[in-house]
Amino acid sequence: MTKINIAIPMAGLGSRMRPHTWSKPKPLIAVAGKTFFDYVLGQFDSLPETFEPEYIFIVGPNQQEQVEAHLQKYHSEKIYHFILQSDMRGQSHALYQAREFLQSGPMIMTFSDTLIETDLAVLKDSALQAGVWVKPVPDPRRFGVAVINNDDTVIKLVEKPDSIENNLAMVGFYYFSDGSQLIKAIEEQMDREITLRGEYFLADAVNVMLSHGVKMRVQRINVWLDAGIPAALLDTNRHLLEHGNANTGDCNADHISIIQPVYIHPSATIKSSVIGPHVSIGSDCKIEDSILRNCILDSEVELRQTLIEESILGNKVQVQGNFTRLNLGDNSAIR
Repeated sequence: MTKINIAIPMAGLGSRMRPHTWSKPKPLIAVAGKTFFDYVLGQFDSLPETFEPEYIFIVGPNQQEQVEAHLQKYHSEKIYHFILQSDMRGQSHALYQAREFLQSGPMIMTFSDTLIETDLAVLKDSALQAGVWVKPVPDPRRFGVAVINNDDTVIKLVEKPDSIENNLAMVGFYYFSDGSQLIKAIEEQMDREITLRGEYFLADAVNVMLSHGVKMRVQRINVWLDAGIPAALLDTNRHLLEHGNANTGDCNADHISIIQPVYIHPSATIKSSVIGPHVSIGSDCKIEDSILRNCILDSEVELRQTLIEESILGNKVQVQGNFTRLNLGDNSAIR
């Protein structure tokens, strides 16, 4: 077996997902019957059997307790470590905090708020020195892009390009056959003060590696989901429900109509309501005389006489009355 280190930075404040991130880290937000974090970890189910993953979670202040409790409850079989990034100075800076775990053997780096569909069997190729996963997008200017040769080898990575000519956006998923090379490149990046808006971006560290002769190939994907903003999370919920993560909706039900696809936790109680399509309902929710479309409900939500769509409701939210769209964090109440 070969140990592979999987580094997942998650120290961001999640300000674009307020109010949900006031009370929990962004990866623990509910989507399609699980947390987004569960789906992120599920990306590695396709690792070749010869690899033994060891996770390094890079967290901010006050995040570790909730993330670790979730891991102990749902992923106790995994080997993992926590690293604190108290000063958020970019992607390379985050990885450098975890350098003691990344300086031997192969590694993967991915973000905790993005999700891709890929087959990691490609890592069986012993000739693969480094890989960056990409997806064509109409306008790549708010992302980073990979500039490539005809054989899919990378010439350079460009963060936040000025033009849309090259549309191969980097999706935040990287492989390095030797993590020590990346750490050395980050050290050179920091010594040379290669930053963008005061942050150390991973793309610049990779460019340092490329300048020293490391060969990187692009790996193309078709599905790239994220939890960066509420609208994107709802899109992700729709996709996951449409692609194998819905259920039959069996629960404590009385006079309900279900329009698939939906996910309804078996412990939910629903009366005289219409649910769906694209609705996820967490454990111990109580819904009565309501209509829900395109919504995500965390656990223990209570709804009465409510019509909502395109809404995200956190844990223990209470809603009574007719609304259209709601975005409520944990322990909120509205009537």
